[in-house]
Amino acid sequence: VRDQCTRSTKYGRQLTVRPQDQDALLERVRAEQATDKWKDRYAARAGVEGTIHQAVAAAGARRTRYIGQAKTRLAHILTATAINLIRLDAWWNETPLARTRTSRLAALDLAA
Repeated sequence: VRDQCTRSTKYGRQLTVRPQDQDALLERVRAEQATDKWKDRYAARAGVEGTIHQAVAAAGARRTRYIGQAKTRLAHILTATAINLIRLDAWWNETPLARTRTSRLAALDLAA
């Protein structure tokens, strides 16, 4: 009955069955993520993640072209300055913030 479950010819569907203690922990963590306190903490993290993404996308901050800690530190400072200038320019020109990506699962939920 594989053809009724999936179109994949190589792999079928998988079901993960966790031990009871792991499953209970997962349920507890998911319940905690639904609280306002957790969402407020995560919002701060999401802002930091956005800044890191901007540093990587705009300035290639994953790698430095310099050798040595002093030059690398200077490159990081200049990258941070460039990001701040980019953000100031966007704020002064009232450029809207980029919308977050909608996952395919969320898009299906919106369509329903």
